[in-house]
Amino acid sequence: MNRPLVVLSSVSSDSHTWNLVYLQLLLEEHGCTVVNLGATTPDDLVADALREHRPDALVISSVNGHGAIDGARVMRHLAADPVTASVPAVIGGKLGVAGELGLDAEAALLAAGFHAVLSDPVQLVSTIAALAGQRRLEPAGA
Repeated sequence: MNRPLVVLSSVSSDSHTWNLVYLQLLLEEHGCTVVNLGATTPDDLVADALREHRPDALVISSVNGHGAIDGARVMRHLAADPVTASVPAVIGGKLGVAGELGLDAEAALLAAGFHAVLSDPVQLVSTIAALAGQRRLEPAGA
């Protein structure tokens, strides 16, 4: 089984890194190769990484509560290029300043181009497996 390649990023307004470290370790533990772009990632850097690495998926994580706004903007930026637009993308974390997103906000993120809006990091492993066309990802050493 090939190891899915994931580009992991925050949005440009989010300076938190612990969430990215956790998600990287979670994904690697389940057999993914991860390119972690780090915090406060400009939209152009995300696009450049997708063109360079041609990953199976893009994962956007946000902790500051601006993920829904910034995430939709990132997807509009990626939609301008057929290469970056073709990469499946998921987003999760604290996406709104008021806590959990309502169905309208989640629908807006899906309409912006995200394939999934996740509320729990445990969902990430099965979502990446599905996007990579694999039945499931096993923990390393299993």
